[in-house]
Amino acid sequence: MNKKERATFVINTLKEKYPEIPVPLNHKDPYTLLVAVLLSAQCTDVRVNQITPILFARADNPYDMVKLSIEEIQEIIRPCGLSPMKSKGIHGLSEIIIAKHNGIVPQSFEALEELPAVGHKTASVVMSQAFGVPAFPVDTHIHRLMYRWNLSNGKNVVQTEKDAKAIFPKKLWNELHLQIIWYGREYSPARGWDIEKDSITKLIGKKSVLDEYYKKTSR
Repeated sequence: MNKKERATFVINTLKEKYPEIPVPLNHKDPYTLLVAVLLSAQCTDVRVNQITPILFARADNPYDMVKLSIEEIQEIIRPCGLSPMKSKGIHGLSEIIIAKHNGIVPQSFEALEELPAVGHKTASVVMSQAFGVPAFPVDTHIHRLMYRWNLSNGKNVVQTEKDAKAIFPKKLWNELHLQIIWYGREYSPARGWDIEKDSITKLIGKKSVLDEYYKKTSR
């Protein structure tokens, strides 16, 4: 298969496996999604979904969040890791959202990326999942699978995002990046990978990836 054919196969397979696509992080509005995505850095979505109900019971909007001290936020979110940085980010972005955006999460990449602790990936998730703007946020699963599927060279997430946007139709970006995440978790993880369950990689996978897999499993 050429690259276009591989991409079409990926689209069709994922659509069949995931006709309904749940958003991994529990949230009720753009603000709670923004906070949840920030917390998910180097933390599992399962853990984030355990912590956010505790945090949001105290503050689920920027006005209530700034009433908490950074230390109070840090204590609540400690299980998510990187709590000193994340607590400062949550408090700081809440202040800016109030001061510059009338308490409403801004709906542009530029404004979101100006907020403390909010990078391009976080902004992309919020733009796509909260506001429906086409975006292709690249997490570790997408970065890994785009390389395994020989759709990107795997050099860095910036290049992977560029490659994904070039090969997949824009109208599919928002659902496709979520489908890839779910597929990566279920069928093509970084650890404990069983290629017999990973039908996509088994058929269209990068030769070097397949060779390395079979080399390791034959030992």
